[in-house]
Amino acid sequence: MEQIQELESARLRLRPWRDTDLAAFAAMCADPRVMRYFPGLLSRLESAALIGRVRGHFAEYGYGLWALERKDSGAFIGFTGLLNVGFDAPFTPAVEIGWRLAPEHWGLGYASEAAWAVLRCAFDRLALDQVVSFTTEANLPSQKVMQAIGMQRDLAGDFEHPKIPEGHPLRPHVLYRISRAQWLETLHG
Repeated sequence: MEQIQELESARLRLRPWRDTDLAAFAAMCADPRVMRYFPGLLSRLESAALIGRVRGHFAEYGYGLWALERKDSGAFIGFTGLLNVGFDAPFTPAVEIGWRLAPEHWGLGYASEAAWAVLRCAFDRLALDQVVSFTTEANLPSQKVMQAIGMQRDLAGDFEHPKIPEGHPLRPHVLYRISRAQWLETLHG
């Protein structure tokens, strides 16, 4: 399958991962602020393994989580992209959009900007009918990004994340969706 190598937005480049990204990525995934809505911090080895899985997803499907880089400085600031949902739920099979940014780049609109570029790829280049996103109920910053890019909450689709232990406070998740038609309406509406 042909891989989509790079996407761009006004201020950002979404590109393939480089081995040199590991140090900044591992630092980001070991930061309690970044990982507060995840079950735990990632070690350097776990961060390297995640990059490996992302590269494998690109090889298999042609898309994945792109490394996110500022055009003005060339700085690695996180990731944004698309993944096939890796667990069974009432809304699967599905493709999800996701992001993770280093804290010094929060509040600048980068997550929404990169997500718009990814949605354009999802609907224009990959011809997907729908994209989902989900996060723990408490993660209001990510929910704001979902809303900013035109996604709608599917209250009936909220779920208990099967990869998080029962009783864990992060297990309840909210589900957002956007269809190609909704995306076009958001662009032109």
